[in-house]
Amino acid sequence: MTVTLTGQDLDRGELVRVARAREPVSLGADARERMLATRAVVRRSVDRGLAVYGTTTGVGVLKRVDIAAADAGSYSSWMLGHHLVGQGPAAPEDVVRATIVRLANHFAEGSPGVRPELAERLIAALNGGRIPAVHAIGSVGSADLAPLAEIAAALFADLPLEPGEGTALLDNNAFATGWAALAVADSATLLDTMDVAGAVSLDGFAANPSMLHPRIGEVRPHPGLRTSLDRLRSLLEGSAIHEPGVARSLQDPLSFRNLPQIQGACRDVLAHVDGVLAIELNANQGNPIVVPNEDRLVSVANFEILPLAAALDYLRVVLASALTSATERIVKSMYPAWTGLPTGLTPESDTTEAGLTYLSLAAQSLAVEARLLAQPVSFELASTAHAEGIEDRTSMAPLAARRLAEMVELGATIVAIELAVATQALEIRGHRPGRGTGRALAAVRAHVPFLRMGDHVPDLSSLVGVIRNGALSNEVLAGSPASRSAAAAPSRGIGHDDRA
Repeated sequence: MTVTLTGQDLDRGELVRVARAREPVSLGADARERMLATRAVVRRSVDRGLAVYGTTTGVGVLKRVDIAAADAGSYSSWMLGHHLVGQGPAAPEDVVRATIVRLANHFAEGSPGVRPELAERLIAALNGGRIPAVHAIGSVGSADLAPLAEIAAALFADLPLEPGEGTALLDNNAFATGWAALAVADSATLLDTMDVAGAVSLDGFAANPSMLHPRIGEVRPHPGLRTSLDRLRSLLEGSAIHEPGVARSLQDPLSFRNLPQIQGACRDVLAHVDGVLAIELNANQGNPIVVPNEDRLVSVANFEILPLAAALDYLRVVLASALTSATERIVKSMYPAWTGLPTGLTPESDTTEAGLTYLSLAAQSLAVEARLLAQPVSFELASTAHAEGIEDRTSMAPLAARRLAEMVELGATIVAIELAVATQALEIRGHRPGRGTGRALAAVRAHVPFLRMGDHVPDLSSLVGVIRNGALSNEVLAGSPASRSAAAAPSRGIGHDDRA
């Protein structure tokens, strides 16, 4: 199905499908007409000799330097080379594709004032053209100058730019926004699987189901909490833990008992981030902007992307809490003092075999890394001296997005460990699982066998794979009334990257 860019209604799911599933893209007819109209305003402003930032003046501290109308077009092309300062490893190809989608939609909105040919050139690259290599590091998030220069220099090398078009290509946050959209989609996939893993842990632990009582959401009506309670109750429907005397404790450790509140907080934050993304995917993020009804351009600061950068920080903080709690459930599931089951969840007691014990160390190491990635970055300030002190603000939004993507990658492995441990506990305990947790048990066993005496720790790579691509959560939750995350959008899964 073709995704039509209008500059007004691009959603996260569409961006993900273009970036990862390579759905075709077109430019909306209305967007083309709007771009022609705003481009005419730019041309008239140049003809009138008006001072327009980055169009008839230099950029940054060089805004004080006027550019003759005859030289303004060549300046647009020439300036790209001065911003080719990207560093570090290459960004994943799906991130570059997501950036190009966002940039084309930014132009389709109209207020950047560029020709439709620029959006069409970007769309042609998405529809089968060459996707340039782009460094992952180099933008401080006050417009993604370095990565966008690499895209523009590659895709527009043979297309002479007109006045102001070089600035429009660079002065926006398409790189951070595109990467954020992919990372948020992957966060939704991870969160769904964390619901599944948490429910299996509750079942295998023989937890007290009072922590899922419907009244909880009535007296504390956070939408995410209510969704999580519904999801967990659905997954555990039919489990023996609901029968009198099966639950092992009046109140379980907080990492078990607080599960719906923790997952619910993640859902509420995810919904907030999605709301910010819905705006940023279709917003003007540049400077200057065309004001058609005034027939002029005005200098603005729409490249200030703190709303998105701060939201991404917020999401990493709550996900780190959720992943730390998952790790605590893993550790406690290993010891008979907590579970009443053999150490390491071996099938037999009083053995020298360690069973799954040392998976808890792996989970702890991953959780530490996840917590380090949770450090907020949106308040960081690289320098107050750059551009003679004019550019004294940064958002570090690309770093915020990249760290979210990295956290979700780590999280998939933590969740795989929790599922391996929780299913082992559930089978050793031997009671009737819930309908949803029973489906989860079967889904996990397709990739990780029950650990028998004499077995070594199983390879979890296959299980990690179906967590990352969303196959496991889709399979388990398909039969659940609360079947999908309210915040989730179609996704190819965590970190999926189809390369040519």
